[in-house]
Amino acid sequence: MTDEERQNIIIRAAEESSHFRLKTAQDLAATAVEMANQISGVLGAGGKILICGNGGSAADSSHMAGELIVRLTSERNREPLAAISLNTDISVMTAAANDYGFDSIFSRQVAALGRPGDVLLAISTSGNSSNVVKAAETARQMNLLVIGLLGSSGGKLASICDKKLVIPHKSVQRIQEEHIFYIHLLVELIESDLF
Repeated sequence: MTDEERQNIIIRAAEESSHFRLKTAQDLAATAVEMANQISGVLGAGGKILICGNGGSAADSSHMAGELIVRLTSERNREPLAAISLNTDISVMTAAANDYGFDSIFSRQVAALGRPGDVLLAISTSGNSSNVVKAAETARQMNLLVIGLLGSSGGKLASICDKKLVIPHKSVQRIQEEHIFYIHLLVELIESDLF
C-alpha cells in the first residue's frame, strides 16, 4: 500500500466520522441535555456520580471523573464535583474478582459507595458487559439514578437505564469516539448548570 492510499484511508475515516457525528448530534442532542440536567441535579443536591466501564470505556470512566473533579478547561475555575471512577482502585477490583467473580467488580463498589440520590453512569459500547450490567442492577435496587452511554442497540443495559444515550453504530471505534465527545459535552453542560 502506498503512502497516498494510506492517507486516503485516513481522509475517508474522517469524512465518515464527521458525517456520523453530525447526524448523531442532531438525533441525540435533546437526550444529552436531559442527561446533563439529571447529573447536574444530583451533583447540585450534594450527591455524587459513580462511573464504570471496561477497556476503552474504563479509560473514559477515569477521564470523565477527572474532568468533573478538576475542571474541563482553565476558562472556568470552579469547585470540584463529586465523581468516582470505579475502574481506578486495582486492589478493590482484583479482590472483588478473586472473591466474588469478575462480574462483581463494580457492583461491590456501587453497594459500598452509592447512596440513594447518587447517579451511576454505565459506559458500554455493546450494552452487554456483564459487570456493568450487574452494577446497574445494584444501583437500581439502591435507588440510584442509572444513566448509560451505550452503543449499537444498547444491549441489556438499555432496559435498566433511566436515561440512555445510544450511539447507533456497529464499530467499537466509532462508538468510543462519540462517547468521549459526549463526555466532554456533558461536563461542559454540567459546569454551565452549576457554575
